[in-house]
Amino acid sequence: MFTWNPWHGCRKISAGCQHCYVYRIDGRHGRDASEVTRTASFDMPVRRNRKGGYKIPSGQTVFTCFSSDFFLPEADRWRPEAWKMMRTRRDLQFLFITKRIDRLAECTPPDWGAGYPNVTICCTVENQERADYRLPIYRDVPVRHKIIVCEPLLGPVDLTRWLAGGWVEEVIVGGESGPEARVCDFAWVLSLRDQCRAAGVRFTFRQTGAVLLKDGRLYRIPRPFQHSQARKAGIDLR
Repeated sequence: MFTWNPWHGCRKISAGCQHCYVYRIDGRHGRDASEVTRTASFDMPVRRNRKGGYKIPSGQTVFTCFSSDFFLPEADRWRPEAWKMMRTRRDLQFLFITKRIDRLAECTPPDWGAGYPNVTICCTVENQERADYRLPIYRDVPVRHKIIVCEPLLGPVDLTRWLAGGWVEEVIVGGESGPEARVCDFAWVLSLRDQCRAAGVRFTFRQTGAVLLKDGRLYRIPRPFQHSQARKAGIDLR
């Protein structure tokens, strides 16, 4: 597995945006997260080692643009080259998460067709309002592999009508991290797990977030334990 960040920064950080952590990451490195810039590792998928082989070996999953959003308007001028690298490296699986699924039609390359077989595009929905807006678009866009990401989960979400039809491969759920994290209620997580079970869709509780409400008790969970505590819950569906 490899993380490839072709550009840094996120121009607009809205309530519930999964990229709020960009400001914390860039702040630690002295970068202004409001500026969208091409990274030094932009061409990493096609870089070669001294023996002439690719530095990223075949078969890897490349987590793409995880410190930004692949569909940022400010990155439009670089995106065609990024798509070209994904076409060139068909031996890799590229996965990225976006809250801008409504921009897909204007951002895909001419040969996109039904989507590249080696690209997974995940759509975030943090509450019911965003689910009701984004998922009708997401369901109908041409993407080969689709995953709904409810992270950070900021309220109860009913995905029942969107999980029918076999177009969703997985639902991933997690709470919000950071010093100002909002509460994630474990009951919301269990509800989504039950919806996925009924629809026969894979479910992953990826991380608890920093503030988890469970059985009426509020837990503050340090960052290093948020993933492991979610795994200990044992509620994933495969």
